[in-house]
Amino acid sequence: MAKRDRRTAGGAEVTGTCPCGQGLPYADCCGRLHRGEADAPTAEALMRSRYAAFAVGDPDYLLRSWHSRTRPPRLHLDPAQRWTRLEVLDTDGGGLFDSTGSVQFRAHYREGREPGTVSERSRFVRENGRWAYLDDDPG
Repeated sequence: MAKRDRRTAGGAEVTGTCPCGQGLPYADCCGRLHRGEADAPTAEALMRSRYAAFAVGDPDYLLRSWHSRTRPPRLHLDPAQRWTRLEVLDTDGGGLFDSTGSVQFRAHYREGREPGTVSERSRFVRENGRWAYLDDDPG
């Protein structure tokens, strides 16, 4: 049975497999990062944990994992948007010994009965030794 973790909008419990797509229980996967018990070891791990934060409704983690230079003052998540699947398409750098990296992905969601996708190449840099989301690569 999966461990329970109280990290989602409205105080509902998150149980089962992590939304990031790695196949692990949420509490043992991105839940650890969301609770501040661990840091993402790679840019891809940070991107996956950020997707999971959208899926479970954790704007605080999204803001904490955003680079200080590009972080907005606040973030509102749309509760009508249900994130359903993540596809990692490509990574460049972002490893254990890198200082920069990018991850191209496609995130699927539903809003009511309407499906949608977000495609992005996210850029990441280390800030104070930790991976941080910088921005969407416009190129």
